[in-house]
Amino acid sequence: MPHGILGWLLIGLVAGVLGKLIMPGKDPGGIIVTILIGIAGALIAFYLSPMLGLDVTQSTWRSYAAATAGSVVLLALYRLIMVRRA
Repeated sequence: MPHGILGWLLIGLVAGVLGKLIMPGKDPGGIIVTILIGIAGALIAFYLSPMLGLDVTQSTWRSYAAATAGSVVLLALYRLIMVRRA
């Protein structure tokens, strides 16, 4: 996983943008929200991947892929919550 604040911002930006590209549609906008979704996705991936038997800490590509998957999960949850709310 990334080291330092700049590493978290970079992986958050990349994972958030990739998550939005994978799941296009109406989602919370803006670059700051995209970075926050990506960072949250990276944190989710970091904590859940060992439970699934995956080691994402040894490879940068695996870290980015796991963070992107985490951001996609967050976007999907956001859509489910917003659909039920409307």
